[in-house]
Amino acid sequence: MTETYELFAIKYATHDRDATENFIDDPDPHEGNMPIDYFVWVAINKSRTVVIDTGFNQEAADARKRTFLRCPADALSLVGVDAKTVEDVIITHLHYDHVGNFDLFPKTRFHLQDKEMQYATGRYMAHKTLRVAYDVEHIVGMVREIYRERVCFHDGDTELFPGIGLHFIGGHTMGLQSVTVETARGRVVLASDASHLYHNMWDRNPYRTVLHIGDMMEGHEKLRRLAGGNEDLIVPGHDPLVMDYYPAPSPDLEGKVIRLDVAPKTA
Repeated sequence: MTETYELFAIKYATHDRDATENFIDDPDPHEGNMPIDYFVWVAINKSRTVVIDTGFNQEAADARKRTFLRCPADALSLVGVDAKTVEDVIITHLHYDHVGNFDLFPKTRFHLQDKEMQYATGRYMAHKTLRVAYDVEHIVGMVREIYRERVCFHDGDTELFPGIGLHFIGGHTMGLQSVTVETARGRVVLASDASHLYHNMWDRNPYRTVLHIGDMMEGHEKLRRLAGGNEDLIVPGHDPLVMDYYPAPSPDLEGKVIRLDVAPKTA
């Protein structure tokens, strides 16, 4: 039987940048400044809590010149979750901003696509352009977690739990996966980096960091299929607009946490 979840996004960092950094083809010259935000996500019901991605820390923010707002693991407490007790974390891919802080989840099983570990430890990492978004200590650390029997590998699409699905996308990285979560408003599609911004999909203009452009663009179509053609159900991985479209759970969490299990304000 399908279960439904409360679904939250927690903003933990931001990066001010020009719009040209977010698209392969030059965007409309009027776009100008177009920052990106960084999120982790959490799905909660009476049966389980599932965290999606673990973000990065202050050290990584300083090294990569990002504006760090709060520790993602600690910020889970804003929605009543203790990282030390979380049993399942989905890692959408192994880039530094999605797998940092994994060591702050001592009781967790990490769910990862086979192809992502193959990519992050294989021949492509000999090329600086392809490894720049990875942190070698994260990769080595995740290999250690494999030997501790704390990594669950998946090969393609699967129902992880009732109401939570993993969906292989690729494109951005070899093993990128998106996540679907059944909620009171329908099946929400957490794109992660299958589409950084709404405009990557809307304008059919992919993000610059990409292994395979064709797979990335086909991935946009898969997101639409997973959402049943309703793009209001797709949540991109780094778009500041989601903070405008979705409400905070309470006034004191404005600008920090949003609810994704309710319809966006644009609907």
